[in-house]
Amino acid sequence: MAGVYLHIPFCKQACHYCDFHFSTSLKYKDELLQALVKEIQLQKDYFKGETIETIYFGGGTPSLLKAGEINLLLDTITGSHTVTTNAEITLEANPDDLDKAKLQALRQTPVNRFSIGIQSFFDDDLQWMNRVHRAGEAEASVKRAQDNGFENITVDLIYGYPLLTEQKWKHNLNKVFELDVQHVSAYSMTVEPKTPLAAFINKKKQPAMNDQQSAEQFNLLMDAMQTKGFEHYEISNFCKPGHYSKHNANYWRGVKYLGIGPSAHSYNGEIRQWNIANNAKYIQSIQTNNLPTETELLTETDRLNEYIMTSLRTMWGLDMDKLNIIAAASSNVLLKTGQPFLEKEWIAQKNNIFYLTQTGKLYADHIAAELFF
Repeated sequence: MAGVYLHIPFCKQACHYCDFHFSTSLKYKDELLQALVKEIQLQKDYFKGETIETIYFGGGTPSLLKAGEINLLLDTITGSHTVTTNAEITLEANPDDLDKAKLQALRQTPVNRFSIGIQSFFDDDLQWMNRVHRAGEAEASVKRAQDNGFENITVDLIYGYPLLTEQKWKHNLNKVFELDVQHVSAYSMTVEPKTPLAAFINKKKQPAMNDQQSAEQFNLLMDAMQTKGFEHYEISNFCKPGHYSKHNANYWRGVKYLGIGPSAHSYNGEIRQWNIANNAKYIQSIQTNNLPTETELLTETDRLNEYIMTSLRTMWGLDMDKLNIIAAASSNVLLKTGQPFLEKEWIAQKNNIFYLTQTGKLYADHIAAELFF
């Protein structure tokens, strides 16, 4: 099985923390859509006949697309590739886009999963982030989606920023539980270079993020999700049993995927490739039947380290047998380098599999880096 990711590089306005590739101008939207259609066709042999089980509209703000535009892209995919009949098809959406008319139109598409970017249920937090929507719209959008028959919904939350007190964080989590969604993605606020947030901090207009606050709110998050019966299946992702995001889980489990659109990445098990992060140059290249990609052939060491990094983040853990498939006897090396983390109880071992403990999840990136070959 494989997955397709479509990058829709348009937003109404720029969030202060975001460093994804997007444009706030829709001037070349039609040309971009035609380029996406053409790239799908140009990449028809990428999977060499393997079946696609997940399709994910990301961005940017894919909910800016009309239902007919979404159908055009999905029809092109099914016309160029083999897609399973029960494919998971996810649309990232901003709450302000999901009004009644839009939801009714989306019912006429194969989209069967929403990822709604709520981030917070407090207006002052949303204004601080420079989000378009307001708290009332966030809650209402989820309820409207449910009322219109969309049952597979995930919401995004952010924690670890100066305005978010423990009381407010608990309120955000309780609100999500009240809404009875199947999946929650929660991310610690990260200050990325060249974002407005980074500039505000550098100019002392905003305080820096507090690692201690982030760790405390992450622990609170993990405890609350466990109490409510959610599975912590990846560092930033929680779901009711059986409702994990197939598409995102496949990233962490090394499944092949094809990225369509400017800045989109692809992976076929041996080679990574990524498109140019420039809308005009992307369109121009596709119009001349040229894929605007750069490629990287993964070495054995690259593949070992990628497996370590991605597998440790999940509830399925790091399987020593899979490590040895990549490179013979590599598990012997890992057992030695992993011993200090076993002793600290940051990692637990069950049979041939390493898992991060709850404490270990606070240090996931550090642990992975120390285990790298």
